[in-house]
Amino acid sequence: MAGEAAVEAEGLRKSYGEVAALRGVDLLVEAATVFGLLGPNGAGKTTAVRILTTLLRAEGGTARVAGFDVVRDAAELRARIGAVPRGRAPPSCCRSSTSPKPADGLVRTYSGGMRRRLDLAAALVARPPVLFLDEPTTGLDPRSRIGLREAIEALVAEGTTVLLTTQYLDEADRLPDRIAVIDHGLVIAQGTPGRAQGTGRR
Repeated sequence: MAGEAAVEAEGLRKSYGEVAALRGVDLLVEAATVFGLLGPNGAGKTTAVRILTTLLRAEGGTARVAGFDVVRDAAELRARIGAVPRGRAPPSCCRSSTSPKPADGLVRTYSGGMRRRLDLAAALVARPPVLFLDEPTTGLDPRSRIGLREAIEALVAEGTTVLLTTQYLDEADRLPDRIAVIDHGLVIAQGTPGRAQGTGRR
């Protein structure tokens, strides 16, 4: 239900060696909305998504998704979310329990737009209440980008919460209900598209 929190993160921290990918990130995403995480390459967007989808463990801070703690309730959470990683999904997403071999040969013949649509379909098999899309339109042609945006809007109308990352300003302007701008591992601005306010943190 809109107004409830589908994603809550407080003080997320993660480093790779001496490089601080996240330096205390706070996020709050209301249910049945689209939330955009905007920032350049290397800003920390993918690291945040990987933590929220239980693929990576934070070194500090806490996070809950769909009411589940991303550490304590990782197994339960994975069964209730969908995620489309940056780039194409691995061939295993095309396998079925009755298919003896992966369908990678067929997938290689698909266009970039078709592969991204396949990624999205695979993430939606269980109709998850929360969907994470990491730069979902990267590499898509304009028509495919519009089609994906329309699919996302339809999902949210049915109650799905979508958190997407992007480096496209026009995408952040059109699709999300709210955005957060992240750079060098910190949220530096947040709010509604076009009215994001700086946090004063650097």
